Amino acid sequence: MAKKRLTNNLTKLLQKPLFTSKEAKELGIHPALLCYYAKKGLIKRLSRGVYQSSESPSLDFQWGDLIEAVYAVRGGVVCLLSALAVYKLTDEIPRQHWIGIRHGTDAVSGPHLKIVRFRNLDLGKITIELEGVSIPIYDRERTIIDAFRLLSRETAIKALKMSLAQPGDQKLDLIKLQAYAKKLRVNIDPYLITVTT
Repeated sequence: MAKKRLTNNLTKLLQKPLFTSKEAKELGIHPALLCYYAKKGLIKRLSRGVYQSSESPSLDFQWGDLIEAVYAVRGGVVCLLSALAVYKLTDEIPRQHWIGIRHGTDAVSGPHLKIVRFRNLDLGKITIELEGVSIPIYDRERTIIDAFRLLSRETAIKALKMSLAQPGDQKLDLIKLQAYAKKLRVNIDPYLITVTT
C-alpha cells in the first residue's frame, strides 16, 4: 500500500512542469529516491533541488533559466530587472536572474543569480504563469518602485514610461503605485509629473 501511495505521489509530481525536492519530501519521497530516479532516467535534475520529468519538454529558452532559478531559491520572488523583463518594461537583457528573498535567508548570489534581500517580501507579491509554471513575482507597481529604490534612475523612468503606455489589463495602477511608494518611502511624484505631462 505504501509503495502504491509513493508511486501515485511521484506521478503527481511528474505531471508538473517542474518540482522541487521539498515538494517531493512533503509527499513522502526521500531525496535518495530522487537521486535513484534521476540515475534511472525517470526524472531530470535541472539544478540543486529542482527536477522535471524526463518526458517533459524542455522549458522555453527565454524563461527556462529564470524559472529554474526561482525554484532553486527557497522562498524567492522574481524581482527588479528580471521582473521588468517579464513585464516587457525594459530593453535590457538581464545577465543575472534577480531573485528577492527575506532578510536572514541563507541564499547567495552566483554568476547567473543576483540575490536581493527585502524587509517587506510580501508587499506586491503575486503568482503568474510563465511557460505553464506558476512563479512568484512582484506586480508591476512594486517592481517599478523597487527600480527607483535599487536600480538606476534611467532604468526606473524608462520602465515607468513603458508601463504607462501598455494597453488594457497591463495598464499601471497609479493608486497602488503611490501606496507602495509611500510604504517603501520613495518620492515618486516628481517622476509621475514628468512622464505624464
